[in-house]
Amino acid sequence: MQSFAVREEIPEQAHEILKAYPEIVRRLLWHRGIQSAGDAALFLAPDYERDLHDPFEIHDMDRAVTRILSAIDAREKIVIFGDYDADGIPGSVVLHDFFKKIGYENFSNYIPHRYREGYSLNEGAIEAFAADGVSLVITVDSGITDIAEVALANKLGIDVIVTDHHLPLVGTDGVQKLPSAYAIINSKKDDCGYAFDQLCGAGTAFKLVQALLKARDFGIAPGWEKWLLDVVGISTVADMVPLVGENRALAYFGLKVLRKSPRPGIHALLKKLRMNQRTLSEDDIGFMIAPRINAASRMGEPIDAFSLLSTNDLLKAGALAEHLQKLNDQRKGKVAAIVREAKKRLAARLAGGGLREVIVVGDPEWMPGILGLAANSLMESYGRPVFVWGREGSEQIKGSCRSNNGVSIVALMSRTPEGTFLDLGGHTDAGGFSIAQEKIHTLEDELVIAYSALSSREGERQVLCDAMLSMDDMTDAFYEEIARLAPFGIGNLKPIFLFENIYPLRVERFGKGKEHLKLIFQTSRGELPAISFFAPEEWRPATGVSLTVAASLEKSFFGGRAELRLRIVDMI
Repeated sequence: MQSFAVREEIPEQAHEILKAYPEIVRRLLWHRGIQSAGDAALFLAPDYERDLHDPFEIHDMDRAVTRILSAIDAREKIVIFGDYDADGIPGSVVLHDFFKKIGYENFSNYIPHRYREGYSLNEGAIEAFAADGVSLVITVDSGITDIAEVALANKLGIDVIVTDHHLPLVGTDGVQKLPSAYAIINSKKDDCGYAFDQLCGAGTAFKLVQALLKARDFGIAPGWEKWLLDVVGISTVADMVPLVGENRALAYFGLKVLRKSPRPGIHALLKKLRMNQRTLSEDDIGFMIAPRINAASRMGEPIDAFSLLSTNDLLKAGALAEHLQKLNDQRKGKVAAIVREAKKRLAARLAGGGLREVIVVGDPEWMPGILGLAANSLMESYGRPVFVWGREGSEQIKGSCRSNNGVSIVALMSRTPEGTFLDLGGHTDAGGFSIAQEKIHTLEDELVIAYSALSSREGERQVLCDAMLSMDDMTDAFYEEIARLAPFGIGNLKPIFLFENIYPLRVERFGKGKEHLKLIFQTSRGELPAISFFAPEEWRPATGVSLTVAASLEKSFFGGRAELRLRIVDMI
């Protein structure tokens, strides 16, 4: 079941305090906790110099910079060790571009293979680095939990500088357990007093570059580092960190730079996708660019995505864009096959008595690296937490999970008996886990019990809307007003509007498998489309039948034509 609610009216003093802005902007600001004229002005007009903090306020930054400058002076061999996703790869490009810009060549980038090596540092790679004469490793988006691996590096004569944004391990005494790295750049450390602790991995790497340029004059133009914001912006949006504070500035200016980026790889990828660089949005990053970066590690070699973003070779960029597009198509095919098979199994459960409050479904042959995408599709179709598992050659069963009904997926996993999971992690709506084979058979039972303890409204989803409006309110001028709050994401969600008793003129299905839905509504100025990609199967609206729809307003530039449209969030 689902229900809709509209945020309460803002108080009279809010209208007075924020009177400089249109009514809808006042409402959106107030309900986002921006409740003074000064805060509103700061939020609506990001400023690069004002909103980015001094990198040397991050604990250990001075130590990291001193060590890197020493390595540069001594011509030491450096390895940049980045994670294989759409945060670690762009973050690795940030450091790659810095070393190239200053003319330092005795370095290399290393991206571990998702399946052969797994996440973060590993002993085999470290031993290979030592044999190759590497004396300094700089991690990107990883390393904070690599206690044994960093100890091995130290033993083999390699200094490690960790740049990461993930949470450190915590001992039974409640004290953080940190690797014995030469320096650790991570604002989530208890001893770090940095003003903002929500940077992504690429954002953290960018702060290191800022500090290096501040510490020494390398003879490059002041402000050059701003050109790195294209890849920092990709990561900040793709990694779903809160788009507030410093992250808002990084995403805001990252999009501005991305729309002008000279990178051949960006140009080649956008050409392949038939996208206009000048109109790129955060949705384009999340739905089009990031999936192609991630496809490299899920379906092939992650270094290919790194090469796409870092190359200056036009021909190589074109070949890599074509390659990543093919990998992404393969990924979509495998995800679709998993979803089809899962739905077939769940249909049998429905026929046999119904689905439980939490769904667990899996197969030893399913590829763990793409299960998050399958879990998300199933969650949207069935409206409840979904856990999907696979193994595909791995010794452990691994899986991904998704939830959108108000129950934190991490809290749900944590509520199960001790020893249920070998490992778990994530945030409110998404997570990952590993589990012993003998535990998988009882996992759904354990999760259902945990769910009932956490939720007093089992199965009910509530969509909270920012305002109740009419179709006639959806104009270009209205869109421009709400777009002032962009970029949208975690911490600054895209506004959702509620439309009651509306009647579609036409109902269309589109896509290769007719999996997408398009409704056409009449307004006083003409027709307005409303779309839903991968629409839930239970959505079967009919022409002329009254609907209640929750949707966000967006502008599409597909095919080079600007079109105002609604993106359906939910409907009954």
